[in-house]
Order: sequence, then structure tokens, then C-alpha cells
Amino acid sequence: MCILDLVGHTPLIRLPKLAAALPGITLLAKAEFLNPSGSVKDRAAKAMILEGIQSGRLTPDKTVIDATSGNTGIAYAMLGAALGLRVVIYMPANASRERKRIIRNYGARIVDTDPMEGSDGAFRAVRAAVAADPDRYFYPDQYNNPINPQTHYETTGREIWEQTGGAVTHFITGTGTSGTFMGVSRRLKEENPALRAIAVQPDSPFHGIEGTKHMASTIKPGIWDETRPDGLVTVSTEEAYAAARLLARSEGVFAGISSGGNVAAALKLAGTLSAGAVVVTVLCDSGARYLSDPFWEDEPCCE
Repeated sequence: MCILDLVGHTPLIRLPKLAAALPGITLLAKAEFLNPSGSVKDRAAKAMILEGIQSGRLTPDKTVIDATSGNTGIAYAMLGAALGLRVVIYMPANASRERKRIIRNYGARIVDTDPMEGSDGAFRAVRAAVAADPDRYFYPDQYNNPINPQTHYETTGREIWEQTGGAVTHFITGTGTSGTFMGVSRRLKEENPALRAIAVQPDSPFHGIEGTKHMASTIKPGIWDETRPDGLVTVSTEEAYAAARLLARSEGVFAGISSGGNVAAALKLAGTLSAGAVVVTVLCDSGARYLSDPFWEDEPCCE
């Protein structure tokens, strides 16, 4: 077994304390922070890199290059270290310090892009770099690569269906590249056409929920189909922060900001449902990637 074999098959955990005020509702979360590099992005990154090698488009002389807000970059860096590949990551200069240190510790190189342009700026910059020297790079293009949602269809969606014994009634998660939402929702709806798939988005173009896009104001990923969601739940940055703190302090689950956003949205959704509903969301990454962010101290616990 090697590190790549540990990608996927993450547990589906109950959040009983958060669901205590919702009688008859089951709230479950896919613990994607337990993937080897620490996030849900391991799945698509692994699939895209291996497809590149198998197709012959990724050869030892090429450098893997892509834009990211952080987690996919970490996944690429891990895979690069394991497979002996050069990796360069374009990401906003204001991405969390922890994410950057992890990428560099795997041996990958970072190119900082304009923080005011967010992930869109990194996307534009990496496309310019590839256009200037296409033979130098292997560019998976996570925002437009159909392998991204396909791997979630084949793995994450199948796992959720099997782990709930087919009982899941609602799937809700945020949209960054939208790969997780698109792939999982397609798989679950094939299994049960009555299932409701709900997308989570920030309530404003100016938000602090890293890894999640406000689709109305950003460059839309090519893999995103706006007709797919059965509904949309918006969350504020403050709600995402509060839910991340609550996860840690009431459930013992130390997850990141987008995970907090997903849980906050799942609780909003669950509050509108009847007893018997089984709601599944995604814990995208670990809170350890945001330790330097001050929001953890906004409501300190008793000492």
C-alpha cells in the first residue's frame, strides 16, 4: 500500500449534539479531512494526475500546474512528492499561512496572485502561464476537467449511498469547483430520484469562506450546471465561523471554514424538514489549516 491508496473511503459521522434540537432528523457528515493530504480535494487531484500519466499527457519532463485556493494545491503537492513530479501552484497571496507552508513542505512551488482577485485571479494567471509555454506544463484545470465530478460520482457518491444504506434523503454541500456537488448529486439522484440536492453558497461576493464560490459574481467553472441543485442555501462568513467553532467545541470535530459553512447550511435545511429526513453534508478539510485565523478566538471557551 502507498499513500495514494488511502484516498477515499472516509467515514460518515453523526453530529448528534448539533441535531439535538431537530427531533427525528439525522445529521451526517462525510469526514473528508481524513484523506491523506487532509481534504476532499485528494479524490479529484489523484484521478486527474493518474489520468494524465495513463494518457501520456503527463510525462516526467513536465510540471504539474494549476490554480487553487489551497486544498487542491496541497493534494497536488502530496501527489507530486509521492510520484516524483514537479508541481507549481498559483494561489491568492492572502491564502492561509498554514496552507502555503504545507504545500512548500511537500516540495512544491507557489506563485502568489493578486489577493483582491481571489481564486479568479489565480485561474487567469495560471492560464496565461500555460498559454505562454504549453509544452512545459501538465494543466489538469480542476475547474473545467470532467474527471473532477466523475470521481465524486464514482467514489464519494457511492460511499454515501452505501454508508447510509440508501437512507439519505438530502445532500447539501458548498460549491468551489463544484466537483463534489455535481458528482455526488448525480450519483445519489440515480439511486433515488426523490433525493434533494442542495447547493451552499456565500451570501455575498465578499466573503471569507475559503474554497467556496459565490457563483453569481465569479468565473463559473465549466463543470458547474446551475440547473442541477434542487435548492440553494446561503450562509454568511460569520455563520460559517460560528459553526466551525461549534463543531470543535460540541462534537470534537476540528474542521475548517467551508466545513462550517456546510454544517450551518445543513442545520438551516434540517430545520425545514419533517422527522425521518437523513441529511448528509461534507467536512471538506481540517481546522488545522486555519489556526492563524482569529475567528477561533471570537467566542473563547471557559477556562
